[in-house]
Amino acid sequence: MAGYKETPRQKMIGMMYLVLTALLALNVSRQILDAFIIVNESMETTNEQFSKKVDELYADFEEQYAINESKVGEYWNKAVAAKNYSEKLKTYIDSVKVALIAKTERITFEEADTLQLKYAKKKDNFDAPTNFFNGAPPKKGEAGNLVKNIEEFKKNMLSLIDPEDQKDFPMGLVTNWDVDGKEIPYHDKDGQKEDWERHNFYHTILAADVTILNKLIAEIYNAETNVVSYLYSSISEEDFKVNKISAKVIATSNYVFQGDDYKAKIFVAAYDSTQDIDVYILEGADTLTDISKGRKIETEKGMGILSLPQSTEGTKKYAGIVQIKNPYGKMVSYNFKSEFMVAKPSATVSATKMNVFYRGVDNPVAISASGKADNQLKPRLAPASAGKISRSKEGGWNVKIDSKKDFKVTIKIFAEDKDGEKFMGEQLFRIKDLPDPVAMVYGAVNEKISKKKLLANPFLVCKLPDYVEFEFKFKVTSFTMVIPKGGGKVSTDKATGQAFSEKMKNMIQNLKKNDYIIFKDIKAQGPLRMRSINSLTVTIN
Repeated sequence: MAGYKETPRQKMIGMMYLVLTALLALNVSRQILDAFIIVNESMETTNEQFSKKVDELYADFEEQYAINESKVGEYWNKAVAAKNYSEKLKTYIDSVKVALIAKTERITFEEADTLQLKYAKKKDNFDAPTNFFNGAPPKKGEAGNLVKNIEEFKKNMLSLIDPEDQKDFPMGLVTNWDVDGKEIPYHDKDGQKEDWERHNFYHTILAADVTILNKLIAEIYNAETNVVSYLYSSISEEDFKVNKISAKVIATSNYVFQGDDYKAKIFVAAYDSTQDIDVYILEGADTLTDISKGRKIETEKGMGILSLPQSTEGTKKYAGIVQIKNPYGKMVSYNFKSEFMVAKPSATVSATKMNVFYRGVDNPVAISASGKADNQLKPRLAPASAGKISRSKEGGWNVKIDSKKDFKVTIKIFAEDKDGEKFMGEQLFRIKDLPDPVAMVYGAVNEKISKKKLLANPFLVCKLPDYVEFEFKFKVTSFTMVIPKGGGKVSTDKATGQAFSEKMKNMIQNLKKNDYIIFKDIKAQGPLRMRSINSLTVTIN
């Protein structure tokens, strides 16, 4: 090779190859790197949320362990083991990630540990990452160790699961073998067989490798959550033995409307439905000590069935006694008390942004009705021709006014009831058009801006005035830019859309300090119609 002499044509081909390689690298930087950065940051956020979720699960588990150590201890110890296995693998992958960045960026491990991916200078490099993970014979890369650690983690986690549930358990983290030990085939773009290590980490850039490692951490969190949830669900009710007997009251609702009945079930905890009980109650009392002063109520399958008609508003209370035979045949009494509220049917409707509805946009409103759950509400607009009301994705309601003729609308609230629907109340709202927006340029302060900032954001935008408690994005569709010159002369150009034309940019480039620009004939698209908005003048500083 040392004595080989290239022809001019071969030299030219070699140079073209180098240029093509450089162009490909630039193309990756422009079109792909930003996408990897976004996905990686999303994975990091997901992992933070996963961490909080699994910590809450451990907290609930530990609380049950504190309540009944002897019954929960076996499952809690396994949960602790699952946490240790997960922390070990996550710590290892984090160290791999830092070592990879250090090798690629040619910096120390300590520097790499604090370097965010978006600030890495060589995030499009694939030579160093490929060598790091796959190595060069006879030296082996880190991908082989990664597979060994993942498979050890899966084996340890599955050991915490009952053998009959292991095969179908959602562990994830698939590498070269499935749950039955069968090899999983991978193929490159040419159809050639390859292993998991090469399939994921051969000729992949640093940005992609870091994202893949964070994805593996997310899968570890998911596996950990599944295992701990499985162990937590293994704590059955029969593991807890009742050591205290007390009378219980379960009301259909503690909020009753005037004219309706208050209903509740009264029973003794820890006794089955075959037990006969006697229940006595006394309305308006905090305690009942003498059953002769109380009223005996109907019982069914070990529970007292209470029904109290209500005709007046206010807080109502009652007390009672439950009598039952213990296992030795002796009659035992248990006291109970409860209270509830009686109120007239009512509903509340409030606009979450303003006290009017604007035409052509979603107007968010909060609707509630006393004693009724949100999924029972059935709001309607009157007149119905004014528009429509629907549930919003955020959990409230949206009112959209399509009518150009109506200036008032009423929201009538109905709620599901045992007899069909119950009218709960209504609220009147005014209907108005959204105010015209005001034009602005980004970076201007007190309508003054530098040429550099203006050309950095070369477009005109508009927004609603600050006094409007509402959010709606108007879009500039056209405008005219005028630059006054000496002697009464002006330079002018018209743009379609919100972006400055090339001519406008050139005009701005030639401006000096204290020159000013006038934006006029501004058109902006709003709900239902186009708007003509006020002119804007900015001064170059």
